[in-house]
Amino acid sequence: MTEPRTTRTTTLRTAHTAELSDAERGEIRSLMDEAFDGDFGDEDWDHCLGGVHALVRDSRTGLVVGHGSVVQRRVLHRGRSLRVGYVEAVAVREGYRCRGAGGQVMAALERIVDGAYVLGALSATDEGASLYARRGWRLWAGPLAALGPSGQVPLPDEEDSTYVRPAAGRALPDPSAPLVFDWRDGDVL
Repeated sequence: MTEPRTTRTTTLRTAHTAELSDAERGEIRSLMDEAFDGDFGDEDWDHCLGGVHALVRDSRTGLVVGHGSVVQRRVLHRGRSLRVGYVEAVAVREGYRCRGAGGQVMAALERIVDGAYVLGALSATDEGASLYARRGWRLWAGPLAALGPSGQVPLPDEEDSTYVRPAAGRALPDPSAPLVFDWRDGDVL
């Protein structure tokens, strides 16, 4: 992947899940449990694996202070199956928030989206929405659904928290047609 880069007092590293050590996976999971106040379950953990992770560490202590990952998902839109980079498990440790670690994580993930996908997508918490909006992510204006075991399932409750970002040089999909995400256990989006 990329060589670590130092910015102020943090170091950024990107790595595929297969390149993470057991200790790193444990550090990331611990950060998720802390950052999401215990509301980060095993299915949420599973959703962030299998793609590329961006890890921000405190250069002095070595502590993981920020994380996010991007995984591939398939999304149906206007009769096409789009390869989407879905951003998962973005979190910054308390005490390091509003100091640039979230921006470092997102910049790394956006480079991956730009280089490998048609579109980036994510589901934002109320706390995280302003970070994504400042970086040019847009609240999806159209309907959302998932292709479930019994067919297409509308997801109206996700329409106020799902953000998208076209990969560099691409246009945003037409919001008059739904984005239909692949099915997964737990939170679909």
